[in-house]
Amino acid sequence: MRSARLAALVAVPALAGSPAAGVATPAAAVPAAALPAAGEPCEEGRTQYVTDTPAGLIRLGARKAWTLATGRGVTVGVVDSGVARNAHFPAGSVLDGTSVVGGSERTDGRLHGTAVAGIIAARSLGTTSGVEGLAPDARILPVKVVPDEQQAQDGPDTDAGTLAEGITYAVDHGARVVNVSLSTGTDDARLRAAVAHARARKVLVVASAGNTTQDAPVRAPRYPAAYPGVLGVAATDASDRATATSVRGTHVDVAAPGVQVLTTYGAWGDCYLDSDAGSTSYATAYVSAAAALLAQRFPAEGPDLWAHRLEVTAARDRRDARDDAVGWGVVQPVEALTAVLDAGMAGPPLPGSTPQPRATVATTRLAVADVPDPAAADRRQVLWVAVAAGTALLGLALVRLARRRGTA
Repeated sequence: MRSARLAALVAVPALAGSPAAGVATPAAAVPAAALPAAGEPCEEGRTQYVTDTPAGLIRLGARKAWTLATGRGVTVGVVDSGVARNAHFPAGSVLDGTSVVGGSERTDGRLHGTAVAGIIAARSLGTTSGVEGLAPDARILPVKVVPDEQQAQDGPDTDAGTLAEGITYAVDHGARVVNVSLSTGTDDARLRAAVAHARARKVLVVASAGNTTQDAPVRAPRYPAAYPGVLGVAATDASDRATATSVRGTHVDVAAPGVQVLTTYGAWGDCYLDSDAGSTSYATAYVSAAAALLAQRFPAEGPDLWAHRLEVTAARDRRDARDDAVGWGVVQPVEALTAVLDAGMAGPPLPGSTPQPRATVATTRLAVADVPDPAAADRRQVLWVAVAAGTALLGLALVRLARRRGTA
C-alpha cells in the first residue's frame, strides 16, 4: 500500500512500491462504506471512487464559472511526472505528449502529474465520482520531466534544464497554458529562455511557489515562478490563509486551495491528497485551470491579461495591496470571467496602461478689499481713557510712597 498523501516539495517525495501500472482497471462503483475518507490512504491496484464534491471546486465557484467557460478548445501542458490512464481521462482528453526523461508520458510512477491533471481537467463520471476538473473540457498535454524510476526524494529542486525542455515542448505543441507544479532555486539561463519563449508565443506559464517544512526548509525565490510574466501560486487552507508549508516571497502572485484536495489517483480512481499540510502543486493546478477558462472566454487577450484578471479580482483583505504569503489573494474564477478591466481598478496595474496623473483642483486668489471698522473710534477713545486712568493711579501711588519715606 502506498500513502496517497503526496507532498509537493516541488518534486514529489519518496513513494515506496512499484511504478503505476499505466492502464486503469475498468471503473466500478464502490459501496459507500468502502469509500476512502479525507486523509485515509489509497491503495495502488484497487480502483475506488469518492462521491464528495472537491472542496476546491466549491470554494472557487466552479458551477457558476462553468456557465461562462469550461476550457473547451484550450490545451494545458502539464510539465510533471506523466499522466496515467485514469477513467477520468477518456479518449481525446489527454493528447499525445512526450517524456524528456525516458519511458512513457502516460505512466506516472510518482502519481503527482496525474493528480495535477485531474484538478485541471478530469472528466465527470456522473454519480460514480464527485471528482471533476475546474476546466473539465480542457485538453491535457502531458510532458514528463520526472522519471517513473525516481522513487527517492532527491531534494526540493527539479533539474532546471529538464524543466526548460519540458516547458519549451509544451509551448511548441499547442499549449495555451503551461502548468509547472515543480520548481528550482536555481536561476538558470535555459529555464529563463524557456519562459521567454512562452511569453513570445503568447502562452501563460503558471508555476508553484514551492513548499517547505521544518525538516527540509525551502526558501524563495523559486523558479520559474520568480521570472517576469510567470504566475506564481501559493497554497491556502479552508480559511483562505496561506498554509504553513507554502513558501513566501515576492514570487507569489496569487493563491488557491491546497488542502483537502480530492482528485485523480494514478490509474485507480480518486483519492484525497495532502489533507493536512497542503500543497502548492495542487493550488497551481487550480490556477492553471482558471487560466484555461479565461483562455476560452477571452482568447484574444493573451497571457498578460489572463494573469491580470486573476490577480486584480482575487479575494484579499486589502484591495490595493499584495503580500508575500498569498500575493494578490485567492483566485476567483467567476469574477475573473466577468470583470470589465479598467486601469482604475485597485490592485496590480493593468498591463499596457499608462499611470494616470491625479487631477488637481485649481486655486484662485480672492482680492479682499479693506473694510473700515465702524467701532474703531470708540475703541481708540476707550483706550486713551484707560491709559489716562492708569497713569493717574501710578502717580498717586508714587506720591504716597514719597510721603512714607519722609516720615520715616
